[in-house]
Amino acid sequence: MKKFIFSLLFASQTIIGFAQTNAKPFKGYIYNKEYEVYIQMDFYTQKILVPGQEILGEVAGYFGDKHDGRKWLFTSADVKGKSAHLAITNDYGSEDLEASLTQTSDSTFELKQLEGSTLKIARNRKWVKMPKSLIFQRK
Repeated sequence: MKKFIFSLLFASQTIIGFAQTNAKPFKGYIYNKEYEVYIQMDFYTQKILVPGQEILGEVAGYFGDKHDGRKWLFTSADVKGKSAHLAITNDYGSEDLEASLTQTSDSTFELKQLEGSTLKIARNRKWVKMPKSLIFQRK
């Protein structure tokens, strides 16, 4: 009987956890396997600190690369339904752009670069431009 009650409590907590994740799709970590880039975001409170760059203050999120410490900061995020409009700048402040992040399914997101500079990452001491559209998965 104790096992049954414990199992029931565990299952209800798991369901509640999934419900909370889906209620705030623009909070958490998403990843693009092909380019090995990721997004850490909280577009609701916009209080993310970029690791190693805390002096820049709180932001809505950031675009990072698994192989390089440089980040693209989401300076603002405006969520409307299953889409968010983003203002993005590099960590030097020398380049900026506008983009949209759209939830296409429960665990899939599409980042589209709209206007301004192009997102770039460093690979083998060269800048590589990201495609105008990138698909991310929630882990």
